[in-house]
Amino acid sequence: MKLVRLGESGKEKPGIQNKDGQYIDISTFGEDFNESFFENDGIARLENWLKTNEAHCPAFPENTRLGPCVARPSKIVCVGLNYAKHAEESGMDKPAEPVIFFKSTTAICGPNDNVIIPKNSKKTDWEVELAVIIGKKASYVSKEDAYNYVAGYCLHNDYSEREYQLEKGGQWVKGKSNDTFAPLGPFMATKDEIPNPHGLRLWLSRNGKTIQDSNTDDMIFYIDEVISYLSNYMTLLPGDIISTGTPAGVGLGFKPPVYLQPGDEIELGIEGLGVQKQTAEAYSK
Repeated sequence: MKLVRLGESGKEKPGIQNKDGQYIDISTFGEDFNESFFENDGIARLENWLKTNEAHCPAFPENTRLGPCVARPSKIVCVGLNYAKHAEESGMDKPAEPVIFFKSTTAICGPNDNVIIPKNSKKTDWEVELAVIIGKKASYVSKEDAYNYVAGYCLHNDYSEREYQLEKGGQWVKGKSNDTFAPLGPFMATKDEIPNPHGLRLWLSRNGKTIQDSNTDDMIFYIDEVISYLSNYMTLLPGDIISTGTPAGVGLGFKPPVYLQPGDEIELGIEGLGVQKQTAEAYSK
């Protein structure tokens, strides 16, 4: 099942993408894709509800805006330097343990919304990533049991302002949390749709030129290990997002570095998880 949310920012309605690729409005189901939905076995309940109700649900009007595929979670936890070649291009050692940072939930936006280059930014960068959505409360989870806590997966562009991230006190969250820096979607694929999350091609292009092109099998720490590791340091709640790192090809890794400019067109995708498109826009307020 592919879960979507469509509509004006802040007023999105829940939906599904059906087998024909249509976006179907399931507002009459009565729930958004939030912590309560995932915590209360929402995916199974929705599957059963659709058996008798999908035929009566309308399609969203054509060109309705795609919102983020899940409602605002309690947190976005990210794994840095989780692809060997990306660590190498960044001039950093391969980590012995997962490098963890947070990303503000206010950064979340739709998959095709414009990305806003922050005020005074000189080093806004891109990062195609596989995101994991947690399905139930996780604390002290074993690696062997970790996939039982996964609700599904989606595409995430982990936009990053490198000066804010690396040159202003060493707290990565500052370079990761600007508005529009966390486009999610176009849909969340439930776990059964992605039987092997470590065999997926992921890619990103800038102005039509592919600059990231790798596979999730290149991760240093796989999803089960990451979930287990995180659950030793914090409780993961239903609907929480774990973003699992980016492969080589980010702007920081070019010699000299290349960063986002107003008007740039960014397109990215992951096998089985759809495609995003963003246009870069200068901050103007």
